[in-house]
Amino acid sequence: MVRREARWSSWPTWGAGQVTLVVAAVVLVIASLGAVLVTPADQPRLAVAFGALIVLGELARLAMPGNRETAPISTAGALGYALLLNIGGTERAAHSAMQVVAVTAIAMTVGALPHIAVGRLPRLDVLARRLITVAAAAFAYRPLAPHLDLHGAWWTAVAAMVGAVTLAMAADLLLTALVRAEALSARVGVALADEFQAQIRLDVAVAATAIIVALAIGIMGIIALLVFTGPLLVTQIAFRRYAAIRSTYLQTVRALARVTEVGGYVEGGHSRRVGDLSVAIGRELGMYEAELLELEYAALMHDIGQLSLPDPIPGGATVFADADEQRRIAKLGAEVIRQAGVLENVATIVEHQCEPYKPNPELPLASRVIRVANAYDDMVGGSGDVDRSQAALERLRLDVAMEYDPDVVEALARVIDRAGRL
Repeated sequence: MVRREARWSSWPTWGAGQVTLVVAAVVLVIASLGAVLVTPADQPRLAVAFGALIVLGELARLAMPGNRETAPISTAGALGYALLLNIGGTERAAHSAMQVVAVTAIAMTVGALPHIAVGRLPRLDVLARRLITVAAAAFAYRPLAPHLDLHGAWWTAVAAMVGAVTLAMAADLLLTALVRAEALSARVGVALADEFQAQIRLDVAVAATAIIVALAIGIMGIIALLVFTGPLLVTQIAFRRYAAIRSTYLQTVRALARVTEVGGYVEGGHSRRVGDLSVAIGRELGMYEAELLELEYAALMHDIGQLSLPDPIPGGATVFADADEQRRIAKLGAEVIRQAGVLENVATIVEHQCEPYKPNPELPLASRVIRVANAYDDMVGGSGDVDRSQAALERLRLDVAMEYDPDVVEALARVIDRAGRL
């Protein structure tokens, strides 16, 4: 039997939403390439210049927190190509929406090849989503382009650009949220709010850059692409450093959580299992991503207070310790976490993890989740035995009158049932 804890953590391989995205993108690419092959490409030098920028952006794509992959330079370049009206002040941009899609698809493919060569396979659903996002802007804007003029009623042209990129960003957020909600078994509204919070700043920057590039080329010509490439790369480096810091932070917390295992205070893998299970329960209850991150930190470090014990609890199972000892361990763990100076909420969650649900229904939800996840893992451990799992669930249900939040216990039951069916 596959170990359950592996099933609780993040992403299944493929879902219906991801398949639908990829199929839609493939159909779109075939149609656009067919249209370009039938009708010769307009202004091929311009297409090559923007294609090169998109390739550069794909080469420098980013892995952002939350298992997100993005390529802001590539997206800004593709949207800029879709929004183009003039070249150097006089020449009109004559390319169609189909040509925008074809150039973007070809450039994305070329930019992905070096990654494939070194074993970093692209996420096809992400590539498909970004292509569909660009297509949304192109099909909304290019039919209007012949009727827009930057030298006359320029505000109309700018308003059309803003409308097109807003449509594209809204489509991107919605598609990402739908796919993510399906993949993580999360609520669509929660996933949409998480994506909005995670992407809005970067999306605004990408949209603004695309508009500025389109306007600048209208005045300066293709040379404007070279002028803007440098600042775009600097911005991307800053985002890459931010993502690296977030990743290192979580790795540090995970390493700290293993101290109790290395010291023999808890069973090997206990902290990771409680962390994965807590996040799965929290997601089932509709917690937002920022709350889930704090929950994961607290769950990973929930037993760190055991380091103060002169003798380890047998098996590290705090659920079998007396209530006063549990609270003392939780309080000491919270004091250790507070020493970091930046994890006050996490410390509060850990401090209250051993408080019974009644008469304290106002306890932090994250604390109630960890209490249930920890008790379950203390009884089941790394075993995949179904009978043992069901016996643990029944014991938790018997104690919901006082000890455990009944909503959290039932969320745990749904998570375990879903994992058992994978």
